[in-house]
Amino acid sequence: MSTVSTIDDAATRGRRMGRMLTERPVIVLSAALLVLYVVTGIQDPSLFTAQGIRSTLLLACPLAIMAAAQTVCMLTGGIDLSSAMIANFAAYISANNAGAGPLQSLGFAFLVGAVVGLINGVGVGVFKVNPLIMTLGMSSVLVGVVTVGIVGDGFLSGSSRLLPFVKTVGSGNLFGPIPLNATVLLLVSVALLYGLRRTGLGRNIYAVGDNEPAVRLAGSRVWQVLIAVYVIAGILAALAGLMFSGISGSVGPDQTNSYLLPAIAAAVIGGTSILGGTGGFAGTIVGALILTVLNRLLLGFETSEAVRQIIYGIIVLALAWVYVRLTGQRAD
Repeated sequence: MSTVSTIDDAATRGRRMGRMLTERPVIVLSAALLVLYVVTGIQDPSLFTAQGIRSTLLLACPLAIMAAAQTVCMLTGGIDLSSAMIANFAAYISANNAGAGPLQSLGFAFLVGAVVGLINGVGVGVFKVNPLIMTLGMSSVLVGVVTVGIVGDGFLSGSSRLLPFVKTVGSGNLFGPIPLNATVLLLVSVALLYGLRRTGLGRNIYAVGDNEPAVRLAGSRVWQVLIAVYVIAGILAALAGLMFSGISGSVGPDQTNSYLLPAIAAAVIGGTSILGGTGGFAGTIVGALILTVLNRLLLGFETSEAVRQIIYGIIVLALAWVYVRLTGQRAD
């Protein structure tokens, strides 16, 4: 009898933990982040210093913004595999127009993100192309455009001088261990957290991911929601590209490619379902911090980039399975 009671108690605790993970992922993830931070700090004591905290935040902020692009797409049941190349292309365009001043340089960078996002949104929302296929194809197109643009006397040749403002925001310091790019993440966070929960578009994003046919029957235009989502994702990816280029002080055709899978992983770790309708940006921020600390731990063990990508992929697959089991969601 006592054995049965023990099993029942364990099952009850498991269900309670499952509900907390799905309903309040930030609490569970924050605890996991604290444990991981302590473990990593024991292996690398410099992580406990002001400089260690700063370096963690410096890299986590642009990763969280790139993950924000994945979050808004995944909430509708989609994904954006072109975000890394949007980031690279936007950084090139900004650098190429740095001499024209901040307004034109940044304006063209965000225009690139918006236009590519618009094309993705039309493909997914109007022509019903699968998001994975649409954005993967767009990524290939952008690879070709950037490659052609930087070869010889292409239209992107000479894109090496970054806008001073981008360098300052990307790598500057606000106060103490807080980098200046944390202010950008703060503004993005306020906009997304408010927009997703308090606006009509935000509620429609969740509704499309949860039950698209019901949204259509309610009279909402799903294709307009999807176009808006991919435009927002493109702008966020462009912003992330600018921030990454500000940290490195340069641009490159594959500068942010290695951050695509971590960005997806950050959204999944944060509780955003790949099937849509569940999640939010608060968890994504903690997910980005977890992956940044994990990356530092793996670097301490001298793991290669390939091994780290394998680990990120395993994390995505494992957590996607866990969340599906906990929420009972199934792909159609």
